[in-house]
Amino acid sequence: MRNLTDPIIDSALFCFTRIFGFLPRKIGIGTGVAMGRLAYTIVKRSRNIALNNLRNAYPEKKDAQIQRIAKAVFENLGKLLYEICWSNCLNNDELRRHVKIEGMAHIQTAYAKGKGVLVLTGHFGNWELMPVVGHLVGHPFSIVYRPLDFKPLERFTIRSRTRYGGSMIPKKRSFRKILNSLDRKEMVTLLMDQNVAAREGVFVPFFNMPACTNEGLALLALKTGAPVVPAFLLREKKGFTGMILPEVPLIRTGDKIKDLEANTSAYNQVIESVVRRYPDQWFWVHRRWNTKPPAAMAQAAQKN
Repeated sequence: MRNLTDPIIDSALFCFTRIFGFLPRKIGIGTGVAMGRLAYTIVKRSRNIALNNLRNAYPEKKDAQIQRIAKAVFENLGKLLYEICWSNCLNNDELRRHVKIEGMAHIQTAYAKGKGVLVLTGHFGNWELMPVVGHLVGHPFSIVYRPLDFKPLERFTIRSRTRYGGSMIPKKRSFRKILNSLDRKEMVTLLMDQNVAAREGVFVPFFNMPACTNEGLALLALKTGAPVVPAFLLREKKGFTGMILPEVPLIRTGDKIKDLEANTSAYNQVIESVVRRYPDQWFWVHRRWNTKPPAAMAQAAQKN
């Protein structure tokens, strides 16, 4: 049920989007960078999460390097806020001119198998504009997501993400809906780079640390045989590049537990390889390693 104040909040979001988004791109990006730097300075909790994550992931780096990356992460989050508003002020053709695609053949080859496509991605670059990639390759993405508690922002997010086609699939009880989408030969996108509770995932390495990772993508791939194709939207100086990588080979050994772990580990390795190339464009402010593995597993990971 809509709250009586929802129309007011919806209007406020619309006005903010239009005012911020209509700024010339250079000014808007600069404003986003300034907002990110301010957040880095005053939002101590998020800053410390990013710094601790980076120190653990890159023990070889000096602290000055870690701080530079962390600041750039916050600057990119400020840019992302502007880019969401900016993109909503453009029509589809205008926005498409700012995005180029690399690796189109990987999607085409996977789609030709006739089983639908599972798109592996994460909170990298400007993930909110990922639906543009689906539009450009000719197969709109459906996106598995966790609904937002703040309903006006939830409605705004759904409108923004579905303007290029595709649909939003709420994460809770999503398995059957995803199977139905694959039966229709659609492409379904899953963001696989966030911490989950132990009951929802498996512990596999991510930056040489055991990370509890959602097992859902591996379950879907093993059940359906649908190809898993990684795709990320990289922010560049003059636009964005949709990086589509080769299909991740499906591992089948006959041991369900080992197959879940091996395939999920392979997905983590892909995400890690992209993040290592562009560390400032990943969402380091998330507690990725918050769920702790059993002590024996943690010790074994440290030895390796």
